[in-house]
Amino acid sequence: MKISIPARFGAALAWFALSIGNAAPSAPPVFVLNSLEANVSVIDPVAWTETMRIPTGKEPHHLYLTPDEKSLIVANALGDTLTFLNPRTAEVQRTVRGIVDPYHLRFTPDMKWLITAANRLNHVDFYRWDGKEPTLVQRVATSRTPSHMWIDSRSATVYVTMQDSDELVAMDIATQTIKWRTKTGVMPADVYGSGDDRRLFIGLTGGDGVEVFDISGREPRSIKKIPTGNGAHAFRAAGDGRHLYVSNRVANTISKIDMTTQEVVANYPVPGGPDCMDVSADGRWIYVSSRWARKLSVVDTQAGKVVRQVAVGKSPHGVWTLQHAPR
Repeated sequence: MKISIPARFGAALAWFALSIGNAAPSAPPVFVLNSLEANVSVIDPVAWTETMRIPTGKEPHHLYLTPDEKSLIVANALGDTLTFLNPRTAEVQRTVRGIVDPYHLRFTPDMKWLITAANRLNHVDFYRWDGKEPTLVQRVATSRTPSHMWIDSRSATVYVTMQDSDELVAMDIATQTIKWRTKTGVMPADVYGSGDDRRLFIGLTGGDGVEVFDISGREPRSIKKIPTGNGAHAFRAAGDGRHLYVSNRVANTISKIDMTTQEVVANYPVPGGPDCMDVSADGRWIYVSSRWARKLSVVDTQAGKVVRQVAVGKSPHGVWTLQHAPR
């Protein structure tokens, strides 16, 4: 059937076609891991709509970019797999199997190692990375429930929190052995290191703040506890080299910490159990999973509040986008 278009609409349609043809490439998506649905929500950061759901293995919790920035790795803890995604298009590239309980994951800065924390099986795995495939070199038994990791700038030491035995463990990467362990506050979760490798900030999910450790000497020292809010959990750098955000999952807030003064300088209300975060490249926006509300919440740090929410899947956890602030 032929459809005729009135002449008065011709100019408008021509302009519309031209504008579509000349449109700039769309911004890279925001990825949200739906831990209890075994999939990933892909969010358009311009329209702020979910464009697709990508199936993964069971319980995807955290994700990390490969050193060449060509793949975003989703770690599926109960699926014992890694799902590789294109960080720009969300295309599924491949699945790597036989990675046991990859709850949390990190690459060393020198790009030689991929390290995973087996949260339910109480071990940390060291994989040699050749740029394409991980090869298991050593499995190190730990205390109860290894949770989150931080690797120093020299690729020498990985620091791992033990969520259910209330410990911080340091491991030598070259020998894959434990260097030391020390007690922390209740239920340590995420851990973040200062740029000079002298301080570690640890979110105490079973408490109401962040514990600071001095790791510059032979033995670690707990030097301060920063009150932030109940259920202090996950970190993300603000991008300016000085400030750090922590999500307080029980208090329903995000706190901004000055790492130099070790004080809270701002708080933002976020409903629904704020968890993992990412920060926009210009530092203005925080993208955070509202764990109990099945939402991605967007915080305007200038206005000091949530300005939009996007419905995602059940128990959203990890959040990531390619266009993020320096970490």
